[in-house]
Amino acid sequence: MLCDAHIHFIPQELSVHTSFYKGVWTDKGKLYDFLDIHNIGKALLVYPSTDAHMKLGSFGEVCRLYNAMIEGLVKENNKIGAAAIIDVNNSKNSWEIIKEVKDKGFSAVSLPSSFDGEFLKAEAHSLFEAIEKNELAVFIHPQTMNPIGFERVKDPLLMPVLEYSFDISMCLGLFMMQGVFDKFNIKFIFSALGGVIPFLKMRFDRVYSMLRSRGLVKDLGKMPSQILRKVYVDTSGATFKNIELAIELFGEDKILWGSDYPVNSPVKENVSVLDGLGRDRKEKITFKNFMGVFAE
Repeated sequence: MLCDAHIHFIPQELSVHTSFYKGVWTDKGKLYDFLDIHNIGKALLVYPSTDAHMKLGSFGEVCRLYNAMIEGLVKENNKIGAAAIIDVNNSKNSWEIIKEVKDKGFSAVSLPSSFDGEFLKAEAHSLFEAIEKNELAVFIHPQTMNPIGFERVKDPLLMPVLEYSFDISMCLGLFMMQGVFDKFNIKFIFSALGGVIPFLKMRFDRVYSMLRSRGLVKDLGKMPSQILRKVYVDTSGATFKNIELAIELFGEDKILWGSDYPVNSPVKENVSVLDGLGRDRKEKITFKNFMGVFAE
């Protein structure tokens, strides 16, 4: 069996208000076929962040529409678990909103790595308190609207390759510096191996040690690489070498296989490259770690 920690589906009712997420993104039949063809027993459906709020007038309305449609999808297909989306600007109602999300059968909350060009502030930690209380996971997806650097470079290739990657990397780094991973007993899943973070393991520790010796950075209590081992990441179609780097940083128990459907489709080839990790590691990444996160 294979578990997929990263799939997408945009309901037609929401798709019509977006400029990009159309066609296969809205085809429920193709999604179900994808799961069946590749023997995917369980999958987590997450929100990629869209521009629908610009036409609908508010992100709150996007949340209402999306969650209602996805709730029906989860009830219809038992292979699918889903992450709800919430309006973080309405944090005063965090407890009620998260309780409602849990009661409706969602297994996680999907958050973009930034909001309207800003990263989640410490003041929003009441949201995490509610999520922790209701034992939900948190899936962080790269912000696709106004990611870091967008105000300086607007390029159809550089934005998804670089700006998405740096946006989620910065989000992960800020959560570490804010003490989020130590303060909350939440399973945080960052997509796409957490951006460029796996490439920076030694630099994080080396620079942190240097700055601590000069009193220029706060005491984190442990090395950054140790703190980051609390984080889960999904593969999102990553290469074997990059997955090896992620294992070195996060640990083999924190890697979840993810297709990023419908973006990355060569599932058979992507799964087969994991043979080089050995049977035990491959089984952890392809289904055991996922089942541990979303144990019923």
